[in-house]
Amino acid sequence: MTADKTSGFVAICINCMFFFVAGCTQTTNLALKFHEQDSTTYRVTTEADKSVEWEGALSDKPSDFRGGHTGNKIEMAYTQRIQGINDQGNAIAEITIEQLSYLAKVRNSSTLEFDSSREKDSNNPLNNLIGQSYTIEITPAGQISRVVDVSEALAAVKGSSSNHRVALRLLSTDVIKQRHTILALAAVDKKQLRVGDKWTNLKTFSFDMMGSKAYEKIYTLKKVTKTGGRQMAIVEMEAIPSSEMAQELHKEDGTSFFSQLFDNTEAYTGQLKLDLDSGRVEEYTEKLRTEWLMVDPQPKAGKEPAALRMAATRLYSIERVD
Repeated sequence: MTADKTSGFVAICINCMFFFVAGCTQTTNLALKFHEQDSTTYRVTTEADKSVEWEGALSDKPSDFRGGHTGNKIEMAYTQRIQGINDQGNAIAEITIEQLSYLAKVRNSSTLEFDSSREKDSNNPLNNLIGQSYTIEITPAGQISRVVDVSEALAAVKGSSSNHRVALRLLSTDVIKQRHTILALAAVDKKQLRVGDKWTNLKTFSFDMMGSKAYEKIYTLKKVTKTGGRQMAIVEMEAIPSSEMAQELHKEDGTSFFSQLFDNTEAYTGQLKLDLDSGRVEEYTEKLRTEWLMVDPQPKAGKEPAALRMAATRLYSIERVD
């Protein structure tokens, strides 16, 4: 066989081998699975924080400057029991609140601090949420198609105090949907995925005087592993600023020009661990951390330059605890 024919034969064989291997690559269906009367306990943590800090000589700090952290952090443990599965394959799930902690602060000063595990908080209206249940409909794609019934829980925390209003807000339709939606699954655009497949979703955040920012979240099925005899899918997320929405936000946001005075750094990442055998989420986290820094371009002689550092954090985390 001549050299040309030999090289051509080898090329054909390599192509055939590639086709064979690619064709046999295992596909994975990233979806929740439901079984009637199944019961699982999860802990969900959400955090929204913003901060302003002065950096430089204290003698140069303006007398009326007030920095610190402002925001809230909420941790809720709940038991999810599958009451039934409808004709669409969606689960009707009863959610029972087991534990709750809530911390809110303004410029480092606590405005609300509650923990259901503390005896001193037993008379707080937020404690009335413990043991209360509501019902939701969950799709295999991790979306909450509707809040079925929350009336009894709402009645248990009815009141006019600020703590009553916080409890009622935790039971609002939007907050319930945000609490239980698995965004990494909800964004999947096809049923069967191979390791290395990617899918995307857009997310927009408002940062007050710093304007709004849009991100393209890129999810990747990194690997499928066996842990303790179970198949576990690992999905990783990394987000980039979305050029698709940047111009639109710039037109709509009248304060975004202020952010142009600052240097900006950011990281927006996430990870999902899905038990493929049980169809349950083991862990899922998405976290955004963005910072803006403005340094005085004309510092005083012999002094370190004054700087203003602003930051924002957004966190969503869920983990199976039982």
